[in-house]
Amino acid sequence: MKIAVLGGTGLIGSRVVREITEAGHEAVPLSRSGGVDLLTGEGLASGLEGADAVVDVTNSPTFDEDASAFFRTTTEHLLTAARDQGVGHVVILSIVGVDQVPDLDYYRAKVLQEEVLKAGPVPYTIVRATQFFEFVDAIMSWSSDAETVRLPPTPMQPIAAADIAHAVADVAMGRPLRATVDVAGPDVFPLDELGRITLAARGDERGVVTDDTAGMFAAVPDDAIIAGPDVLIAPTHYRDWLAG
Repeated sequence: MKIAVLGGTGLIGSRVVREITEAGHEAVPLSRSGGVDLLTGEGLASGLEGADAVVDVTNSPTFDEDASAFFRTTTEHLLTAARDQGVGHVVILSIVGVDQVPDLDYYRAKVLQEEVLKAGPVPYTIVRATQFFEFVDAIMSWSSDAETVRLPPTPMQPIAAADIAHAVADVAMGRPLRATVDVAGPDVFPLDELGRITLAARGDERGVVTDDTAGMFAAVPDDAIIAGPDVLIAPTHYRDWLAG
């Protein structure tokens, strides 16, 4: 197979490219630095030429209401180019529980992306993942200072980027499901506890203060972003990843 990967030089995309290549297929990373701009559509048609499938792991540059316009425009461009080039499968990466958190602009934008994909002309599969291990530092930075990190006790089920990439690549190498596949890490933590584990592992002496109003995830209802029963459980544990 020939599989194009939009965002193929990023955290997830570069790993997806490696997984596909190691499985014996041809992976073509597409990115703005390589002349493919999904927001304008520039270079997209030639980038998808001859591809059997395309993976989109690009992300909005903002988490605010502007994200909706980004995902609508980029997904429409992708579907048009995929249809015109005869691509038989479009795979996007989304978020577990994304439709359960209407108070977050970014989550509403991802729901819109899913809806545009489902209504489009090309067979698809949506991979929904829980929050990345690699995202925990950013989450803590939103509500921290030199002495404390303030975090809500929102339950989370984080997953390693490498495990997400494996799931996305596996889906891309298969037939389109016209459905959603959920993938999550093996452990559930309250976010404030996740912060304490992270700081302790790094020798960071700041304290974690439990604050129901701190940061973006304060708006998430209990268990809304925890995977349900029909989920692929990834093998990597957070504590092992921190120690690696």
